[in-house]
Amino acid sequence: MAGVNKKKRLAGAATKEETKGLRTATLDRNTTETKIALKLTIEGQGRYSVGTGIRFFDHMLELFTRHGAFNLELQCKGDLDVDQHHTVEDVGIALGEAFDKALVDKKGILRAGYFVMPMDETLAVAAVDLSGRVACVVKTKVKTRLVGDLQSELVEDFFEGFARGARANVHLKTLYGRSNHHKIEALFKAFARALRVACSRDKQLGEMLPSTKGLL
Repeated sequence: MAGVNKKKRLAGAATKEETKGLRTATLDRNTTETKIALKLTIEGQGRYSVGTGIRFFDHMLELFTRHGAFNLELQCKGDLDVDQHHTVEDVGIALGEAFDKALVDKKGILRAGYFVMPMDETLAVAAVDLSGRVACVVKTKVKTRLVGDLQSELVEDFFEGFARGARANVHLKTLYGRSNHHKIEALFKAFARALRVACSRDKQLGEMLPSTKGLL
């Protein structure tokens, strides 16, 4: 994939037989503000190669990948000299679009998932519905401008971008906590595990569409 350093590629490339039937997406999203190259496998092993120029954001994407049991290669070159906003929002949009692309018509998936995530003194909850409709509500309870090197207000922009790209309902809330780091991390972990459930194949309904409308 263009722009990804060979040393940062995922180890242990799968054989053709091992990748058969896996839901994957490759995406290049280029604007005047960001250039993003992304490769996603939903049925992964939590492997990642991520670089956005914002280290705390990278860390959140890495643990999202691990807790979701996805495989993710993502490189973003954004106009960080202007602000972090374009990078964080556009990565959210691109990641959402990749999930939407990989899930194709969404037949045979559970569609919705939720998870309650404890992180030491913090508790966060996430609920996701791959409904084809866009809605996003995020309550972080973060009280500082920066967490690590990430502008904390942009956490909401990332998830709003994901909801737009994936055409999904995304609801996230920190119930309580002390550490602002833990509040954001618990949200990303809860989101990953909720999304993992939503993307899972539904053995009971088989290849049926999880909707009475006939379209998601």
